Amino acid sequence: MTLTSVLPLEAASPAHICPFDQACSYLEAAAKELRLDQGLLEILSHPRKVVTVSIPVKLDNGEIQVLAGHRVQHSDVLGPYKGGTRYHPAVTLREVSALAMLMTWKCALLGIPYGGGKGGIAIDPKRYSVGELERITRRYMSELIKDIGPAVDIPAPDMGTSAREMAWMMDTYSVNVGHAVPGVVTGKPLSIGGSLGREMATGRGVMIIVRETLADQGKSLAGVRVVIQGFGNVGSAAAELLYEAGAKIIAVSTGAGGVFSEFGLDIPKLKAYAAENRKSIAGFPEAVAISNADLLTLPCDVLIPAALENQITEENVNQIQAQIVAEAANGPVTLEASLALEARGVIVLPDILANAGGVVVSYLEWVQGLSYLFWDEERVNREMEHLMVQAYRHVIQQSQKRQISLRLAAYTLGVGRVAQALTDRGLYP
Repeated sequence: MTLTSVLPLEAASPAHICPFDQACSYLEAAAKELRLDQGLLEILSHPRKVVTVSIPVKLDNGEIQVLAGHRVQHSDVLGPYKGGTRYHPAVTLREVSALAMLMTWKCALLGIPYGGGKGGIAIDPKRYSVGELERITRRYMSELIKDIGPAVDIPAPDMGTSAREMAWMMDTYSVNVGHAVPGVVTGKPLSIGGSLGREMATGRGVMIIVRETLADQGKSLAGVRVVIQGFGNVGSAAAELLYEAGAKIIAVSTGAGGVFSEFGLDIPKLKAYAAENRKSIAGFPEAVAISNADLLTLPCDVLIPAALENQITEENVNQIQAQIVAEAANGPVTLEASLALEARGVIVLPDILANAGGVVVSYLEWVQGLSYLFWDEERVNREMEHLMVQAYRHVIQQSQKRQISLRLAAYTLGVGRVAQALTDRGLYP
């Protein structure tokens, strides 16, 4: 049996590298390294529940549109499902299933008592008014309400969603159960139980893992040349924190293109410029324009893909000149490209480790919400850093012990912990 055929999901385009196929490949590789029982592999390869709901919404012009919303719950062996809710035109059930599986391994790797989940709606949120987005979000949550809860499944923001959508989801759930439930979602506004430190969390986690990697080489962040693809929430936060630590950010980009300066970009000025220009960095006066394709191939010490999946593939991998590639996005480097980079001695910091800061602080927000006791930002950052550094050390040790890549080491730890928990719990009935 091949794991890529375990779900009756829509077929991927032949020209597109399917995230679900890649996720299954990572699971198979980890299972082989761990010599897992075939029965365990069968269980781990199937999501426990796949939910697709219809979302009828009345648009501002009076028309009715029916959207499809997905929520995939991969595993709850270690705890409730956890994962983002994505609004993007490219959302498919196959993609959501892949991301739910990866969340299972990510949470297990970080030692967080969660399983993996993921949700999404195939829409471009820029094409809808705020009122329409609120109606879509509330109907989506109401349709899923029997499958969501602080001890069942805890959604979070993802691409195309933010604290605003989480507030709507939390309110919809709370109104239906009759009382406020801050633990039902994470990534909420501070006013209704959100956590300090959440906005910068994923970018901070990327910075921490890059910092630790350089430290193992006897280097610091000071003067390190960094290129970042993506200047959204994650990319901009990583850029800001790396800049503050003394790194030289020579190029960043958005979907519309990027900017480059061999002398290093002034990140605070660039963020202010983007804020004044509807998040666009085009025309930033202290840099020259550069395409996303050219940005990826710039000579640098650290390359951080923080945008979409499949950005470094077999087609451009030989042009990559970075010494370290830190996967701030989910799946930005294909499996074949990752192997090619590793063969050349390039350090690839896998996504389930490098971008785990977000889910760590989501976990800390959930803990605060359940206890109704909230921490200051210093404590949140300290707790997050401890878990990130601990996970990094475990991955390094596993890599050295088994003489395997950092990616495979991360997956063997994540998959292995879930498999062990499944074995200890047993199969019911």
